[in-house]
Amino acid sequence: MKKVLFLTGDYTEDYETMVPFQMLEMVGYEVHTVCPDKKKGDIVKTAIHDFEGDQTYSEKPGHNFVLNYSFDDVDITEYDGFVIAGGRAPEYLRLNTKVLDMVKYFFKEDKPVAAICHGIQILTAADVVKGRKLTAYPAVGPEVTMAGGEFQSIAVDGAYVDGNLVTSPAWPAHPSFIREFLKIMGATVTI
Repeated sequence: MKKVLFLTGDYTEDYETMVPFQMLEMVGYEVHTVCPDKKKGDIVKTAIHDFEGDQTYSEKPGHNFVLNYSFDDVDITEYDGFVIAGGRAPEYLRLNTKVLDMVKYFFKEDKPVAAICHGIQILTAADVVKGRKLTAYPAVGPEVTMAGGEFQSIAVDGAYVDGNLVTSPAWPAHPSFIREFLKIMGATVTI
């Protein structure tokens, strides 16, 4: 069974944690959800970001998401893929050097990485986007460019693939985001 490391944190976007976690478990992956300074059984509070015609998304309280693995117990070499949720959590998770080292490991080993929305802030902080094409929530686009990446402006329900990296602007992209991540993980879905 393939194992996926799933990074999330307090005030992560609710759908960007709940939905990919459930979809990846549904196809049979063992998914370890983690957050620095938290252990198995701890919760992260989520926020629901919605697109209601304002200049940016609105934010509402989400659910409590229970972590199923302890951050300090992670042996990064055991994982086949890495998923980074968006929301507000990435703005503080990117300050954690162990998180940045995890990201660097996956890129060095050319293992599949998927990041959505503001999750791309962790990639830019880890200095792994130089020369890569990727997307993010549009407000993160300048960070991608400053980090040496080539920001791709795509539809909110799209996904962009560059080698081992899958990125998407926001949660409306879940079908394409997860489909493309499954492809780079080597999965095939037949109906």
